[in-house]
Amino acid sequence: MAAALATPASASSMGNWGTLGANGVVTASPDGGTYGYVSTDGGIEGAGALPGVGGTTGSVYESSSFFANAGSMLQYYFNYVTSDGAGYADYAWAALRPETGDDIILFTARTTTSGDTVPGFDLPGLAPGVVLDPGSTPIIGGAPTWSALGGSSGSCWSAGCGYTGWIQANYSIVDEGNYTLVFGVTNWSDSGYQSGLAFDGLTIDDEPIDPTPPVPEPATWAMMIGGFALVGSTMRRRKLRVAFA
Repeated sequence: MAAALATPASASSMGNWGTLGANGVVTASPDGGTYGYVSTDGGIEGAGALPGVGGTTGSVYESSSFFANAGSMLQYYFNYVTSDGAGYADYAWAALRPETGDDIILFTARTTTSGDTVPGFDLPGLAPGVVLDPGSTPIIGGAPTWSALGGSSGSCWSAGCGYTGWIQANYSIVDEGNYTLVFGVTNWSDSGYQSGLAFDGLTIDDEPIDPTPPVPEPATWAMMIGGFALVGSTMRRRKLRVAFA
């Protein structure tokens, strides 16, 4: 099932993020329907940059919190899209963020003129235990059309532009605990020609990691409505007592 993005409580989510359906070179996700994205278009200075690597403008999205047992299987899909080519190697990444402790960088993807985009050159490699499907991640070349790139949609700066297509990532959680899943993307060296990361299908042991608050069941709705009515009745009585005091 796809994870529907909602306004996250975490201050770590910043810049340009949201949801889209099939759009330009990015098809509907393998789960169907909409998918989440982060983009450097309209990004914030410093957002999306990995420590020690740097970047200029970018965006970050952090999921809602979820609990995982040791050995739980985390799965999601991603699709890296870039209009920036040789010499300006933008990059994207995903990290598992524990409640306490350091982020676990799951993967990095970076613009490259040849070979695989994942892991990105001069960037952290795949976390031990991460398995990608397909295992090869070359860019499908050309000037990518995708509205998340803003004015750079349909543009390309030199060799390396394009998109990876949807790739599934699988990772077995090592330690039990509460986590969030974080996605980031950043321009590198300059802030022209934009890049982005689409993502979807966020699950832990096949259960969706869903930032959208659950809809109350009918019985819960009845209790809530009854509660509201009681509050309203109490307020009216209080107003009457004041009026006739």
